[in-house]
Amino acid sequence: MAEGLKLFDAEYKFACIVWENEPVPSGKLAELCAEKLGWKRTTAYTVLRKLVERGVLVHKNTMVTAIAKKEDVQTFESATVVDRAFDGSLPSFVSAFLKTKKLTAKEAEEIQKLIDEHTEA
Repeated sequence: MAEGLKLFDAEYKFACIVWENEPVPSGKLAELCAEKLGWKRTTAYTVLRKLVERGVLVHKNTMVTAIAKKEDVQTFESATVVDRAFDGSLPSFVSAFLKTKKLTAKEAEEIQKLIDEHTEA
C-alpha cells in the first residue's frame, strides 16, 4: 500500500475533499470538485476511478470512502521529500524550511515536545 499513498497534487486535493466529507455520495463529490477545484464531472469520476484502482478509495453503492488515511499519506509524502531532497537528513530539511519561515513560540514549543517524545534515550 505504501506506493498507493503517493498522490499527485490534484489527487491529494481530491482525496482531501473525500476525507472532509466521507462518506460522500459520488454525485455530491463531483459537485464539490466542480465547486472547489473547478473540475468537470468527468474529471472527478476519472480521478475517483484511478484512486479506487490504486486502493486509496472505495466507491460502493454510489458512496465514496477512503481506505488510506490522510495522516498516512502525509507521513509517506513527508518521508519521501526528506529522503529524496535531503538525502534522508531531517536536520537538513528543518534547516531549509526555517530559512523561509519563522516559528511562533507555540510552534517551537510543540516541536520541542515532539523532539523530546521521539528522542532515543
